[in-house]
Amino acid sequence: MHQTDTTGPTLPDPKTAPALFEGVLTRRVMAFFIDLFVMGLMILAFAFVGLIVGFVTFGLGWLALMFVVPATIVLYYGATLGSPKRATLGMQAMDIVLTPTRGQPLDGWMAFVHAGVFWVTTWISWPLSLLFALFTPRRQMIHDLITGTLMVRRSPMERHWRDHSARANQAY
Repeated sequence: MHQTDTTGPTLPDPKTAPALFEGVLTRRVMAFFIDLFVMGLMILAFAFVGLIVGFVTFGLGWLALMFVVPATIVLYYGATLGSPKRATLGMQAMDIVLTPTRGQPLDGWMAFVHAGVFWVTTWISWPLSLLFALFTPRRQMIHDLITGTLMVRRSPMERHWRDHSARANQAY
């Protein structure tokens, strides 16, 4: 739902719901390193399979090895961020979740777009992206603002939406 839509929940504000944003940036960095480790293991496994396939196909399968890294990244983010949990394994471990801000669902395509923009902005300048998050009230990084997403803590978020729904039901 849109921020201006009064019939549904609005975006949480760090002033009124500080628990949602407490340590989010640190948790994001830790989640990123956990995800890098998991993707590294996946890349090694896929590369090993590709190596064996290359021997079986007399070297023809080795041509596919150049796609192992990008395919792993796309597969990992699409399967995790595009799932109902809306979080990678690292994000789940750090109790954070990706939330859409523009009223559209966070489906597999949006997860691909978010991951793609994340890797492009990180590749261009990861320090700038992290620095940018220090000055946005909701700790959004550049790719979050571009894709219309917000990273919040999962457990306080569930309580926040439950309390928000209860207040909205009492108003009617």
